[in-house]
Parts: sequence; structure tokens; C-alpha cells
Amino acid sequence: MDWFENWFGSPYYHILYQDRDEQEAQEFVEKLLAYLKPNAGSTMLDIACGEGRFARQLAGHGFNVTGIDISDASIQKASALENDNLNFYVQDMRQPFYINYFDYAFNFFTSFGYFDNDRDHELAARAFATALKKEGILVIDYLNAGYVAANLNPEDTIQKGDFTFSISRKQENNHFIKDIRFKDADNKDRHFTESVAAFSVADFQRMLKPSGMSLIATFGDYLLNPYHPVDMPRLIMVFKKNNA
Repeated sequence: MDWFENWFGSPYYHILYQDRDEQEAQEFVEKLLAYLKPNAGSTMLDIACGEGRFARQLAGHGFNVTGIDISDASIQKASALENDNLNFYVQDMRQPFYINYFDYAFNFFTSFGYFDNDRDHELAARAFATALKKEGILVIDYLNAGYVAANLNPEDTIQKGDFTFSISRKQENNHFIKDIRFKDADNKDRHFTESVAAFSVADFQRMLKPSGMSLIATFGDYLLNPYHPVDMPRLIMVFKKNNA
């Protein structure tokens, strides 16, 4: 398994990140929709949807939403949320999923940059674009590499219930790498890794331009304040598909 399949499919992932800010996520979706102004009944794809928290919010506004994720465990859990305008499927983002079908595609919460080589990232970028209709919109919510590098905390200890997570962070080979170590309920040592590419705006433009995607806006946080390469925590990009 790749690290992301192993880690995201683990129950420990959800224990470590159980306190993610749902209110912040909801406000981000509200801000995005106010900016994008989708037509009623728009079709939307949530790429790497996890357990469906963003997809559920989009569907709650009446849009026709499909969530995809490589983790079977996440999709099984997300499937409990399904209704007439919300569906989930197990799908590798590198593989095409529907063709010229969606009005909007979203990739939330740094759910990209996981692969070891450029080819896989380029395949994923192409699949993102392929899923969209002409004039379709792609929103990518990514970490801001300059901000992360400037504020990297090398070591941290986080207590979650009975688990003590020892976390180390470093930047290596143009990736941000997080090592996560802890003892499980049987006192066995556990080790997981996160590795995310330190992509810039230019990197995303390079990957998406061959598929006819043009960058039309950038934002630096979930309130959609202006992007800054060092001072703002997020790199939120809006692309538009120009080709047929």
C-alpha cells in the first residue's frame, strides 16, 4: 500500500484528527458558494472526499454531488450519508471518472501531492480536468508551501484519549514529511507517514495547463482573503476549463 492508503484507512488517522474544525469547514463552503454562484442543480465532484464532510455540505445546498476516494473504509462510512443528490464511490483520483460531466470539481484540505513521482500527479490533474464540462470550475484547497516551510514545527506530542502521538516533521526532496509514532492498545509500536509535495502556484498551472485549465483566482485562507506566498496558511486556487 502507498502511505495514504495505509494511513487514511487506519482508525488511528481519525483519532489523531478527530478535532478538525467542522464550523470552519462549513464557513469555507459557504464562502466558496457565495463566490462561485453555482446554478441550481449544478453537478459537483468532491475528489478525495474522505468520509464526506464537504460533499455533505455541498449536497445540503441542493446540488447534485458525487464524492470519490481511494479508501474503501472512508467510502463505506460516507455511504451512510447518501441520498437522491449525494453519492459516493471508491475511485483512485489518477484514473478518469466520468468524462465532461461535472460543472464543478473540488479537492479540499490538501488532498493532493501524495505521490512519489510527477507522472502520477500529472495523471491526477488530467483526470480532474477530464471530469469537467467545458467552462467547468475546479477548486483546489492546498497547503501554502512557503508558509508551512517558514512555520514548520520539527517535533510535537499530541495526546488523544489513551494514545500519545509523537510527531516529527521535516522538508525533504520537495516534500513535507510527517512521521507519526505511538503505541496501540496492545502496547505495540505503530508508525505512519504523511508525505505531501511542496507545490507552488506555478506547479499547479504547469500540471493543469495541458488539459486546458486556466487559473482565474487564488485565495490565502478559508475566509477567501488574498493569497500571499509566505504570510497566508492556504493556497486555494480556482481554475476554469477552456477546451471542449
